[in-house]
Amino acid sequence: MVIDESQLTVVPANEAPWEDLQTIFGTTDAGQCQCQRFKIRGWIWRDSTLDERMTRLQDQTACGTPDAPSTSGLIAYVDGEPAGWVAVEPRTAYPKLRTSRVPWTDRSEDKDDESVWAVTCMTVRKGFRGRGLTYHLARATIPYARSRGARALEAYPMFTQPGKTITWGELHVGPHQAFEEAGFKQLTHPTLRRTVMRIDFT
Repeated sequence: MVIDESQLTVVPANEAPWEDLQTIFGTTDAGQCQCQRFKIRGWIWRDSTLDERMTRLQDQTACGTPDAPSTSGLIAYVDGEPAGWVAVEPRTAYPKLRTSRVPWTDRSEDKDDESVWAVTCMTVRKGFRGRGLTYHLARATIPYARSRGARALEAYPMFTQPGKTITWGELHVGPHQAFEEAGFKQLTHPTLRRTVMRIDFT
């Protein structure tokens, strides 16, 4: 069943318990990565342990600290159950993004511009998948980033092709259509399956 807006609550991660975020991640790819793919400068699996990644994420999200000055994403609840996560921060908060070719191909962007924010990861808890939650998460990033002073918000989603099988892990960047329906515009299509999407606030 598709998730209705009335069933949904989305909060900054610092306003949610750490245990809720870990419930969303579970033991899947997200549980192993701990949303550190774009945070660790080297190769994530070689240059960090799971415990280190969990500690990093706990510091970044400041879960359970409502008065924290910043956090690294949003947590979605469906009928009160923790169901989804989306990472959204200033683009400069992701060191690995600087060396990824997807965001920068055919663009002349200032990589140090802190006013441009980015959505880098989405995770939906098992049992809530296939119900449209990624669309809700994509929309939720817009007012959140704008309220925190973003001048623009970018995403680097996957363009799914008819007849092509996509594993859940590959879709951690989010589906192109979810951002398109949220109002993001495509800037570039740097690879066969990846696009650069953006929404400007000024």
